[in-house]
Amino acid sequence: MVVGLIVACEVGFWVLLAAGLAVRYLLKWRRTSVALLLCEPVLEVVLFAVTAVDLRNGAEPSWEHGLAALYIGYTVAYGHYTIRWLDGHAAHRLAGAPRPHRPPRYGMARARHEGALWLRTLLAAAVACALLQAAIWYVGDGDGDTSTLRTFQWVSLRALGIHGLIALTYLIWPKKQPDTAARPVEDRAPTGR
Repeated sequence: MVVGLIVACEVGFWVLLAAGLAVRYLLKWRRTSVALLLCEPVLEVVLFAVTAVDLRNGAEPSWEHGLAALYIGYTVAYGHYTIRWLDGHAAHRLAGAPRPHRPPRYGMARARHEGALWLRTLLAAAVACALLQAAIWYVGDGDGDTSTLRTFQWVSLRALGIHGLIALTYLIWPKKQPDTAARPVEDRAPTGR
């Protein structure tokens, strides 16, 4: 049941997002668009409530409950970022707005960008771990096997660590911008013949 609800929440997220952007840019109904986009967090609240009720009604804590916590954490951290990114592209395509800025590709600007994304992942992991810990306390260590929920806490921390290492590589080895100005043929060094 929980997995079906996670899938329904994900589909609902994209349907509400598409509807909100279509209403905003095709029909020019800004208030309706805002109302549709504000319904997005309701999906996570419903998922959280159903998961809590499922656990309280005696369901054995399983990977579905852990996945629900990870999904909610990811949506809290990256949901608004995704909506803003897609809104910029929709405004460009449908309303003639300027092309949205791309993330930096080189140097320390790229390292800062990757660091900011890692902070979002930190938020996602913190929310997921907090929800999982609340579920562990909610079920009670003595009443049921909560090892699956603890395993998902480690999954979120591992994802945070892996993303942190990737972000750190951009800081340690910043990608250099390619030299776009090709040297003229006359300035090339002789081949030695």
